[in-house]
Amino acid sequence: MESSRKLVPSPMDGSRAPLAVEEYSLSTISLNVSPRQIASRPSLRQIPKDLERLGSIDSISLSWKDVNVFVKPPKNGILSCLRRSNTPEVPTRRILSDVTGQVVSGECLAVMGASGAGKTTLLNMLNGRHRESQLKMKGCITVNGHKIGQGITSISGYVQQTDLAMPTLTVREHLNFHAALRMDQRISPTERRERVEDVIRDLGLSNCSDVQIGDSKRKGISGGEMKRLQFGSEVLTDPPLLFCDEPTTGLDSFMAQTVVGVMRDLAAKGKTILCTIHQPSSEVFVMFDKLLLMAEGRVAYIGPRSEASGFFASVGLPLIEDYNPADFFVHTLAITPGQEEECRAKVANICDKFEESDLGRMNVSLAEKSVVDGNDIHLEKRSPYKATWMQQMNAVFRRSIVTMWREPMLLRLRIIQCIVLGLLFGLIFFQQKMTNEGVQNLNGLVYMFLMQMTMGNVFAVISTFTGELVIFLKEHDSGMYRSDVYYICKTLVDLPVFVVIPFVMVTIAYWMAAMNSAWQAYLVACCVLALVANAAVSFGYIFSCACNSTQTAIGMGMTLLMPLTLFGGLFINLRTIPAWLNWIAHLSWFRYANEVLLVNQWETVERIDCGVANFTCAASGQEILDRLDFSSANYSMDIGILFAMILAFRVVAYTFLYFRTQK
Repeated sequence: MESSRKLVPSPMDGSRAPLAVEEYSLSTISLNVSPRQIASRPSLRQIPKDLERLGSIDSISLSWKDVNVFVKPPKNGILSCLRRSNTPEVPTRRILSDVTGQVVSGECLAVMGASGAGKTTLLNMLNGRHRESQLKMKGCITVNGHKIGQGITSISGYVQQTDLAMPTLTVREHLNFHAALRMDQRISPTERRERVEDVIRDLGLSNCSDVQIGDSKRKGISGGEMKRLQFGSEVLTDPPLLFCDEPTTGLDSFMAQTVVGVMRDLAAKGKTILCTIHQPSSEVFVMFDKLLLMAEGRVAYIGPRSEASGFFASVGLPLIEDYNPADFFVHTLAITPGQEEECRAKVANICDKFEESDLGRMNVSLAEKSVVDGNDIHLEKRSPYKATWMQQMNAVFRRSIVTMWREPMLLRLRIIQCIVLGLLFGLIFFQQKMTNEGVQNLNGLVYMFLMQMTMGNVFAVISTFTGELVIFLKEHDSGMYRSDVYYICKTLVDLPVFVVIPFVMVTIAYWMAAMNSAWQAYLVACCVLALVANAAVSFGYIFSCACNSTQTAIGMGMTLLMPLTLFGGLFINLRTIPAWLNWIAHLSWFRYANEVLLVNQWETVERIDCGVANFTCAASGQEILDRLDFSSANYSMDIGILFAMILAFRVVAYTFLYFRTQK
């Protein structure tokens, strides 16, 4: 990407920048749609019919008046009954207080302030992507004078501060995935691909278009390329309104200018841009048209960037010579540790002075005049998703396959592990005889099969959903795909692996240990252990969907697995389990699988060599089953229960995942 900017002095005196914004051209980015494309296909974005009252969707004016945001107090939990009646309730904390402002088409508004000023909270309230269970908002937010609520997500894009993308996908694959799920479905696949290529070229991503995105574990594209890719994901659908949350975080000064240059070019083409930014350089600072300064949840200044220093001078805080204006404003509005009361008094005075100033009164007046319709636009009940269910399945399933295939080390480790363990079990239990000792050894081998199929597979999938949770929530909230589509695709991709692995391990160890030589018995053993593996995987999905982190999921999974292993019939006889603990045994797939496998092994064995003086030895396979309280009559029921457990565990896991998506 070329730079054609002129070297000019930074505006240190509070006056208008020597170089006008329209003269500043940092990049050659165009992001245009050619006349041929416009003539040959529908709009790149899909605007719902119930939002037609907004007027020209290409000219967006976003206004907000008296926005107040509160942290909701925690709900009364199970232990609330133990709370004394005179215990005071937790006070509600206010994050934003009477915030008013406006940004119109063609403007690029920078929201600045010290940490904790409320910048990101305001951005999330305006773009409709906040979690209603955590925050409560009061105030009026309008688009072109109308209140549209969650409908704002249909006409806006959101570039988050955190770079979120599947690290195993290439840049082109990532953009094709977004195009398939976010662009108007009337556009043909060929035209979508053309749009993706346009964005790649215009954002200067051609050199890395076939490079994997990467993450902390694998090398991928650079930080600047990642930020441009985030912009590309949002501008694919040509949204007229774009929200950006600190897009320059972690970038050097040149890359920060490049990213802000992208926003500046978009605004020059009629987009409405609202961006939070933390202490930009002086060269980046002059690229914004309008400035909103926040402190302690209040508006300290909103208006033209060039007039901000004049306002601060009017309240006795003139801009220091040779000082970056952005740094000066942030430091002036920050709360210094150890001087909290003094700083808060200064901030309150600045905010009060702005409300009383001509700029402050004009800001409120503009926000009030922007409301042309006091009523909400009532949205029709419609799906928030652009693609059909089958189109979502196709795109997400393809991505899941690519993600798994490009993690070859994990797949190889699983295969190597099952082969090594199969050989190890086969060597340890090699060619067992039908004697008292052989019976004990083969029963132990069966339980080792169960333990390995459980422990190895539960912890193999424990990070399946926790590792992608943030990406999933972002894409789901953007209306890309349904939660059930994502869940089904992830489980379908994993299914073949957890069917093949049991067959490989059992095949190796089964014949080496000289277990029941009937082919039917061998196939039953393989199929039952495949069911066990999938029951364990389903159990692991529960913790992966319910927990916020992999560490928490592992801790909870290990704690609940131990009781299930104890009630499998090896460590304790099922007859001796106390009645008040018997319900745990019914939840243990170890119990049902162990019964099927041992019936499969011993039912047809008519004679066991007990020696001359061994009176405790079971003389036949049926006697072994009787001592363990296992019966062939339960054979079909046990297999049915294993299938039911797989289904039930997966339904519970999906339920946890579904509730995570609810706002």
